[in-house]
Amino acid sequence: MMLLRGSRSWRLRWPPTPSTPGRAGPRSPTPQALCVRLCGNLKDYQSHLYSTVAPPDEITVTYRHGLPLITLTLPSRNERCQFVVKPMLSTVGSFLQDLRNEDKGVRNAAILTADGSEIATSTLMEILLMNDFKLVINKITYDVQCPKKEKLSSEDTTEMENMKSLVYRLFTALHLEEFQKKREQHLLEKIDHLKGQLQSLEQMKAGIEARSEAKTSGLLWAGLALLSIQGGALAWLTWWVYSWDIMEPVTYFITFANSMVFFAYFLVTRQDYTYSAVKSRQFLHFFHKKSKQQHFDVVQYNKLKEDLAEAKESLSRLRRSLYLPTQVEELNEKN
Repeated sequence: MMLLRGSRSWRLRWPPTPSTPGRAGPRSPTPQALCVRLCGNLKDYQSHLYSTVAPPDEITVTYRHGLPLITLTLPSRNERCQFVVKPMLSTVGSFLQDLRNEDKGVRNAAILTADGSEIATSTLMEILLMNDFKLVINKITYDVQCPKKEKLSSEDTTEMENMKSLVYRLFTALHLEEFQKKREQHLLEKIDHLKGQLQSLEQMKAGIEARSEAKTSGLLWAGLALLSIQGGALAWLTWWVYSWDIMEPVTYFITFANSMVFFAYFLVTRQDYTYSAVKSRQFLHFFHKKSKQQHFDVVQYNKLKEDLAEAKESLSRLRRSLYLPTQVEELNEKN
């Protein structure tokens, strides 16, 4: 029996059936094996051989137990590695970080769309796996084809969304305290960092405030001295040089001039002329002038103070939900 294929032939041989010695009658059928021998040169048949195994450098996406399984070749070890992806929890950034952690030879990695646009690291893997994409590892681009999933009906979609919402609420309820603890630790670290940044600024600010306060006080004492000299001069002119009949119109015009000065102050500053307002305004004038001389950044200082107050307020609200009122007071006193 001959099987022909091209210019070469396949020879099909049936092996002889062993017989039982000393036994007459018909022989029972025995298992037979079909042996096929390839004749000729193997190179002539290479074009007819096929394989379903993926190439070693190809990235494949399959689903196992309902979870996506991304298989790729690590560049350093040249080994195939499988990454299990949780679509609703994993992001593009977390997947790339897992890839770098698994192979330290991955210097840079990114995921692009089919048209070459870079995908944000905050994108969920569930959204990424809806379409084909490109994975760039060490400046080598791999085309990744995602298997198409069957579209769910409206009822199945609604049921899936309700299930996702339920899972999210359960996860939040089970891990709320742990999340709040991490949040508290993060706020404490932030407060310490802000206090460290404010320490040098507070020292510089204290020195500038002391000098500004001294100048403001000196200006107020100078004003008192001028008023005293003015009163003494009017008294001397009234009783020793001239009479009251002559000095009375002079004092009237001096009072009217002071009223004009106060009204001009209101027009310029839009504030009533009070001694406390004048002192605060003059103090701020000296303070900002001295700050520019010593390169003290007032805007940065105010921004840090606002961030510190906001962080303390957030920590206070968080502790009210975590601890009892007495414990909150003890922690605040400790901090």
